[in-house]
Amino acid sequence: MTINANAELYRLIYWAGNVIFFYVIPPFLLIKFVFKENFAAYGLSLKGAFKDYKVYAIMLCVMIPLVLFFSRTESFQARYPFYDMKEGESVYPNLLIWEVVYFIQFFALEFFFRGFMLHGTKQQFGYYSVFVMTIPYCMIHFGKPLPETIAAIVAGIVLGTLSLKSRSIWLGVAIHFSVAITMDVCSLWQKGLL
Repeated sequence: MTINANAELYRLIYWAGNVIFFYVIPPFLLIKFVFKENFAAYGLSLKGAFKDYKVYAIMLCVMIPLVLFFSRTESFQARYPFYDMKEGESVYPNLLIWEVVYFIQFFALEFFFRGFMLHGTKQQFGYYSVFVMTIPYCMIHFGKPLPETIAAIVAGIVLGTLSLKSRSIWLGVAIHFSVAITMDVCSLWQKGLL
């Protein structure tokens, strides 16, 4: 029995596809057909999306040194990148394909938590909708390295507050993916695969 050389990529695309589907399609259907509201009301508007870009830039500047530090630890080395490159394997095409899919998965994640869940509950809970969203957001990080799970609480509160203020998820998508791809690159570098 031969193992497909792309089995790892297919497995990850299957996982990401499920995340993307369930974080995007049911909320889209609810917004469109049940709530009969505009998607922009759930963080998809570009209007005002870049208003707080300086705060996001500061967050990224804080996160990069932390990512550099933690990428050297055993727990992060065992976890990242999700796509397990083999010794001598080229970055192109599989890792690049995975990173594109990974980006779409981060859009889905940000839309579900900082868009649908946050903006969908702000009428009932006001600012507390940030904490309502942060609890399940933190829970999806259970099983990951402890510093990442703790950071998810801080990120949930900060990104949630910024999304509530700007009414947009787009800079959250950008920072989330920027941190993730930096972790992937640093982990690969530490493993000697780049």
